[in-house]
Amino acid sequence: MTIQWFPGHMAKARREVEEKLNQVDLVFELLDARLPLSSRNPMIGDLIRKKPRLILLTKSDLADREATRLWAGFFRSDQVQAHPVDILSGAGIKQIGSISRELVKEKLASQTRKGIRHHRIRAMVVGVPNVGKSALINRLSGRSPAKTGDRPGVTRTQQWIKLGNGMELLDTPGILWPKFDDPQVGLRLAASGAIKEEVLSVEEIGLYLLNYIAERYPDLLRDRYQLNPQEKREAPLLLEEVGKRRGCMRKGGEIDLEKAAEVVLRDYRSGRLGRISLEFPMDWGDETDEREGDNL
Repeated sequence: MTIQWFPGHMAKARREVEEKLNQVDLVFELLDARLPLSSRNPMIGDLIRKKPRLILLTKSDLADREATRLWAGFFRSDQVQAHPVDILSGAGIKQIGSISRELVKEKLASQTRKGIRHHRIRAMVVGVPNVGKSALINRLSGRSPAKTGDRPGVTRTQQWIKLGNGMELLDTPGILWPKFDDPQVGLRLAASGAIKEEVLSVEEIGLYLLNYIAERYPDLLRDRYQLNPQEKREAPLLLEEVGKRRGCMRKGGEIDLEKAAEVVLRDYRSGRLGRISLEFPMDWGDETDEREGDNL
């Protein structure tokens, strides 16, 4: 299954990012802490080239703490600094300024030598849709200059926002890549809300989530839906049980599976299901091996 979704405004956004790069000192690359590599646009590396980069792992309050720790180490091993943030509570937000200054200290020192003493650090904020770019800017600025929303594609234009700590941010529209050859990547993105639900059916996404949670976090299904983790059941049966327990019924006593899937998605995205990461660093090696095996 290949998922294709590349709205015209995203192609335009890519061109605008390329045009604005020479105006910024560093790039904030926002990744969803629950699925860092799946939410990482492979085009971003080529776009920003050698600009200093800080990876901000957003929605860390919804992610598995151990998985987030492993991901931070994963990126550090690739010589890129990764910093978890919880935009809602503000955890990790204050450190962004000091980390940014450390990343551009050589440029600041050079400007000081040239007599430039009050240089405002300019950062570009990039990431896939619904990863929290506008929400981060709102938190950093202490006001609400940027639109936010729980559906992908809210930010459509670039805008500069001045902060009180000597920084200035450029918000950019979310950029997805033209297609996802790996169906797991598409499903993770859909579960997180980065892909519009018109692209994949809600039921399909719900089944994927239940299957994954049953394998990796079975106790959370017990706590939220009173499903016995000792009873190994396929995802369709689990979805039916959720539908029964949440009253997702049609006339005649038939279970409304789509509505049940919507319940699962809402519970996952809101954190009511618990802290759940949809991928760990070691998973990517396993998935690569499986794909290579399929091609033999």
